[in-house]
Amino acid sequence: MASVAHVDEWSDECATVGEIEQALIELRLRRGFEGKRNLRTTMLTHLAWVPRQWQEAATETLAGLAERHPSRTVLLFPEPDADDGLAARVFLECYEVPGSNRHLCNEVVELRLRGQRTGAPASIALPLLLPDLPVFLRMRGQPDFGSPVLEQLVDMVDRLVVDSAEWPEVPQAYADLERLFDRLAVSDIAWRRTLPWRASLAHGWPELPDRIEGPPAETALVAGWLSSRGGVEVSITLADELPFSEGLDPSDLLSEQLDVFGRDAVYEAAVAAAARL
Repeated sequence: MASVAHVDEWSDECATVGEIEQALIELRLRRGFEGKRNLRTTMLTHLAWVPRQWQEAATETLAGLAERHPSRTVLLFPEPDADDGLAARVFLECYEVPGSNRHLCNEVVELRLRGQRTGAPASIALPLLLPDLPVFLRMRGQPDFGSPVLEQLVDMVDRLVVDSAEWPEVPQAYADLERLFDRLAVSDIAWRRTLPWRASLAHGWPELPDRIEGPPAETALVAGWLSSRGGVEVSITLADELPFSEGLDPSDLLSEQLDVFGRDAVYEAAVAAAARL
């Protein structure tokens, strides 16, 4: 993973969407660092809805992605209790391209949606989406299923990325998630985290345990997978740790989801079964 070569930045406490777009243009036009030109090879727009308690984790995960997914990232920080307004920070994060006199750059837009602006994210984020490229939405924490905010965001994107291990209401919330499957593709980082566990169970087929033990979300999904794929019902015991893990960090796990575009029928069936536990 390359280190950051330089960061160009613009910010405004009372920004407009037009000013944000103009700032992006001006940052891209700068020559960059030590005479090198910036190379823009954007692959996607990465939206993230980040309530206050998730902001530190979200920015750390974004930093860990580095140059792996050249993108325009739009971080939406809702501040519903603040006075109405919009604050923006725009920066171009650039990495040296080995063997080249160029930098590979990511565009990052941080938007603080204050007061009533929290309820209308689409009007602000939609003009910032890159045309003709896929749009991913990472929702930190449990989505407010059925809310106008979630409805607006879902209508804007091609894929929703969640981590149901962040949700306080599993397996109950899986029933709400299931209702989104016909509207867009869904990825769940908790499901990916169970891959070594599922591989171990599949290797032991047809001998399977009658009880599994692990964290709430991952265990519910594995139980749903066993039920939907093998017709096997197991009891669940909750524990802090997964029985099998690859030790991937949050940036690695999110990076994998940004490479996936289609629906996952096996995951969807596991969620449907987990919702009935």
